[in-house]
Amino acid sequence: MYIKRALETVVKDLSSQYAAVLITGPRQIGKTTMLKKLMEKEGNIREYVTLDDMEERNLAKNDPAMFFQLHKPPMFIDEIQYAPELFPYIKMQIDKENRPGDFWLTGSQIFKLMEGVQESMAGRTAVLSMSSLSQREIIGAKTAPFEIELDKLRNDVNNIEPIDVSGMFSRIWMGSMPALVSGRYTDRSIFYSGYVSTYIERDVRELSGAIDSMKFYNFIVSAAARAGQLVNYKSIADDADIDQVTAKSWLNIMERLGLIFYLHPYSNNVLKRTIKTPKLYFYDTGLVCYLTKWSSPETAMNGAMSGALFENYVISEIVKSYQCCGVDMYVYYYCDRDAKEIDVLIEKDGKLHPVEIKKTVSPKRNAVSAFEVLDKAALERGTGAVVCMAEKLGAIDRDKLIVPAWII
Repeated sequence: MYIKRALETVVKDLSSQYAAVLITGPRQIGKTTMLKKLMEKEGNIREYVTLDDMEERNLAKNDPAMFFQLHKPPMFIDEIQYAPELFPYIKMQIDKENRPGDFWLTGSQIFKLMEGVQESMAGRTAVLSMSSLSQREIIGAKTAPFEIELDKLRNDVNNIEPIDVSGMFSRIWMGSMPALVSGRYTDRSIFYSGYVSTYIERDVRELSGAIDSMKFYNFIVSAAARAGQLVNYKSIADDADIDQVTAKSWLNIMERLGLIFYLHPYSNNVLKRTIKTPKLYFYDTGLVCYLTKWSSPETAMNGAMSGALFENYVISEIVKSYQCCGVDMYVYYYCDRDAKEIDVLIEKDGKLHPVEIKKTVSPKRNAVSAFEVLDKAALERGTGAVVCMAEKLGAIDRDKLIVPAWII
């Protein structure tokens, strides 16, 4: 069963403006499937070439001119990171013809692809990031960037079916990989086991050279156990029996592959006592639950990591809400040396909107006490929120809302 992706509309719109559209993101999250669906809607006028095919890859790398003699636009080139030699030839084709929508490109090694785009195709390519399914894509709701605006939130509450804490942790535990959500695969453990060993480990080996499989597995488990925490290379390295340089390198590769992301701290010249270390999150909470060995939604909900899992889920959904719309996001966290902490800051239109995340149905007023620190910031403090497991939209006061997590 195909689950419609919010990026479909964005790709169609950008294809009418740009000669090339590049979609980056990890393996198995539906990039190819989505574009093939769009090809069908076009009437299958576009040629599909995957560089997972070794013959096509060798031709693309060794004789890109012949590659484009055999394959003509409009075309869809899958996994283009395997042949960056194609980028100069795509640039020449674009400069010659300048036809919108000639090239659809995908790849699973984000920064490597961006280097090729910046060197050869700057200004000619629209670049989109894609991750595993968002909550709204799974339930078939309209996707929009998460904003703390009362009218929008009220509309969402009226149009999205609520779920309780148990239902939320079922989503967290199952994860957001299309093959699992769609029912294509029913054994979640086997799927994630294969995903780690077949895709993640292989890509890390390709980017970093020979690796010890057991040490790498211990590394990724250690990283998952620290989801939602400040990045600590030493602790992760000690757990995996590797050095800190290797731990940092492997985390950077995980970020390149689109599996993890960092939430960076907000600071300015006025707020000088802020912590500078980023926080680590995974896009897919199902992978975190698998790696940290929570055997069911119930054990995850009642376990020691339940708060961290819920926080990771909410923040990843906020990030996905921007990705799904192809919109730049300005999302941070705040923490200072006086132990004042705000889980999320959203910067928009000259205001900072603080968000606290609580795994509770009825948040207390002191949950938002840290918001006042922003009154010293250069930007105005906007409406804030506590995102929690409330059954309905509410408010602590006029500028601090209570937002149910199931509407993000």
